[in-house]
Amino acid sequence: MNLLFIILLAIGLAMDCFAVSITCGVCQSKILVRQRLLMAFSFGFFQAIMPLIGWLCGIHFAKQMERFDHWIAFFILLFIGGKMIIESLHVKEDCQCEKSFFSFKSLLLLSISTSIDALATGLVFIPYPQEIFLAVCVIGLTSFIFSLFGSYIGSFFKERFKLKVEIFGGIILIAIGTKILIEHLFFS
Repeated sequence: MNLLFIILLAIGLAMDCFAVSITCGVCQSKILVRQRLLMAFSFGFFQAIMPLIGWLCGIHFAKQMERFDHWIAFFILLFIGGKMIIESLHVKEDCQCEKSFFSFKSLLLLSISTSIDALATGLVFIPYPQEIFLAVCVIGLTSFIFSLFGSYIGSFFKERFKLKVEIFGGIILIAIGTKILIEHLFFS
């Protein structure tokens, strides 16, 4: 296993974080730098820790998790996305919406749901125990960077197009959850 493989794996794992952070950037009217950093850190931390947990638990426990991890991610993203769509249909003040993505509970749920698939990637490193800590660092850093840039990209598009995009953001989250579910049910 080489560094290029780890980097490509990290980029693949960071894509869900990237998409969700774009959605956060698009849907929030005003995001503070510390909120962006907190979100990126949370996504990066969970993306990094999940492969380590998968590696530590080994093949037996990961096989047990594979039976239902996709359902957990699907329902969390379905709930959050559905909530976004419903809330976008009601007129609310900006200050009420600001708490939706950056509350502790929301960040925790989003971080876990986007990183559940990373749990199984820890199994890839069982034959390469000397690579797991490098992989954890690369995966975490990559997800942090992708999440941070994603939130800025989302904000950029919101400012340029002035669209009410909460519905679009909710659909993206539901689509990510559906993608995770379909991949695990039909392609694994």
